[in-house]
Amino acid sequence: MENRKLNIRMLSSATSVDGQGVGSAYLEQVSLVKAQQDLYSVYINKEKLPKGEKNQIIHVHTVDPAWRRRMGKHTVNVIYVHFIPSTLDGSIKLPKPAFNIFKKYVISTYKKADEIVVVNPVFIKPLVELGCKEENITFIPNYVSKDDFHPIPKEEIDALKERYGIKKDRFVVLGCGQVQTRKGVLDYIECAKSLPEIEFVWAGGFSFGSMTDGYKELKEIMDNPPPNVHFLGIVKRVDMNGVFNLSDILFMPSLSELMPMSILEAVNSYKPVLLRDLDIYPDIFFEDYAKASDVPGFIEQIRKLSEDKAYYEDYSEKAKKLSEFYSKERVGELWREYYPRIYKKWQGKKKLN
Repeated sequence: MENRKLNIRMLSSATSVDGQGVGSAYLEQVSLVKAQQDLYSVYINKEKLPKGEKNQIIHVHTVDPAWRRRMGKHTVNVIYVHFIPSTLDGSIKLPKPAFNIFKKYVISTYKKADEIVVVNPVFIKPLVELGCKEENITFIPNYVSKDDFHPIPKEEIDALKERYGIKKDRFVVLGCGQVQTRKGVLDYIECAKSLPEIEFVWAGGFSFGSMTDGYKELKEIMDNPPPNVHFLGIVKRVDMNGVFNLSDILFMPSLSELMPMSILEAVNSYKPVLLRDLDIYPDIFFEDYAKASDVPGFIEQIRKLSEDKAYYEDYSEKAKKLSEFYSKERVGELWREYYPRIYKKWQGKKKLN
């Protein structure tokens, strides 16, 4: 294969439901690999190969049964892990027997793949404990294109605030993601109630409808929010850069998380990030974010960020630092090395195309 390009088949249903970070991650990754035309030819889902050509690598982005069946004996089969079964709790409400069956299916799909790519290094140990081989797991983070997410002029920000009914002279706190219990929406609302002088905006909705964990309670809140809370619903990705820019900080009080694309998107506009103090964050965001563990702590941090200019500027610089760390160039080099390496590795173990 040294003298010809690898044919990579990308299999995903991630963009079939709006408002999911995994969809954004998929689009960015495919765009990045497609740009490396000297090494790879990329084919999406059922897109036809040229006559006489075969897939060398199957890269499964979502755990759909149809894509699992495409993993072949003569290809290197890669699966992208954006979540582990334990992180599904608090996201989807299903009868316990059905939920347990789904979790087992997810685990068996991960184990069927030859290679695993994780978006967060904290997934490696749990995957090994589930029976996956550590030597077949690689950490490659998500990234966000600065062509799509970047700072915009103040006049554009003012126009967007008017469009969304947000007061121009107010400090704006953005929450982002599917409206579900796991995302910490209830704590977000409690903070808003305690800070009536600040505008709170939530971009996201019920991507999975009534199956969403906590749907009834959260729907009531969305229908009757506090006066300073704006639920925008599911926002198209093309419009999200404006939403990040009209905010002053991104506040993610999630009770558990994976590798949130919204954080990578927000830092491209150099907005400070306030997160719950979760174990997964230091490995991926280092010390470059503000944090707290509960509602009183969040309120204290929001007040300080809104009132202390030096404190705000410090975390704005830290956001910029994260933006550079997760740049297109850096992550692109990781993918440039990855596919040729695993193909060469499996040449001696499988009869590859």
